[in-house]
Amino acid sequence: MPPPRILTIAGSDSSGGAGIQADIKTITVLGGHAMSAITAITAQNTLGVTAVEALSAEMVAAQIDACVSDIGVDAVKIGMLGSPAIAAVVAERLEGLQVPVVFDPVMIATSGAALADAETIAAFERLMQLATLTTPNVSELEALGGHEAMVARGVAYLAKGGDAEGERVDDILMLPGTEPHVMSASRIHTRHTHGTGCTLSSAIATYLGRGLALPEAVDRARLFVRSALRAAPGFGAGSGPLGHAEARG
Repeated sequence: MPPPRILTIAGSDSSGGAGIQADIKTITVLGGHAMSAITAITAQNTLGVTAVEALSAEMVAAQIDACVSDIGVDAVKIGMLGSPAIAAVVAERLEGLQVPVVFDPVMIATSGAALADAETIAAFERLMQLATLTTPNVSELEALGGHEAMVARGVAYLAKGGDAEGERVDDILMLPGTEPHVMSASRIHTRHTHGTGCTLSSAIATYLGRGLALPEAVDRARLFVRSALRAAPGFGAGSGPLGHAEARG
């Protein structure tokens, strides 16, 4: 069987811990073929983001078209978008693709830097309707209106609990018309959490691209992230990168 072809649409992290770089590492380790459409270039490290420069919507569209028209795509992961125009063109391109789409509604980096303005966040609505799964963390879920608003949208989503308080981390998978599926695990105490959201969403996309059902894809992706957290190399003075190369799915 050829590897699943996974397209990640996201920003670049110069320090290699999150964004496109984390996605490519994850997809590769899990046996997929990683392709990318870069939406923005960031200057960042484990201490924070110091500069962001978004690409043009036309360039993002051209990258997507180049991948789809030649190699093909089995699943898509969406991360940082950079502008409302990019969000719109990504939605346009994905509307014609009949493949799983995992949307990580990136608004704020682990360091606290804002990576999406209000207008870009407003453009998320169309992408949430297109996505197979949306993966907000605690603050992103609040910005999107909380559980009540997400349920009213009728979309599937994974409410990530890693940023909540407590010794247990509860991730809640919500599928339209079903009861909440709570996945709980003990908290891994580490400061090296840079790129956990990117890693999780790209892992889910890879498993979906391999043909797994959504609940199993989410469960396996969670285990991969926990393995990567334990394997973190300890780089940087702040929130360091995960140990993708040593992690196991």
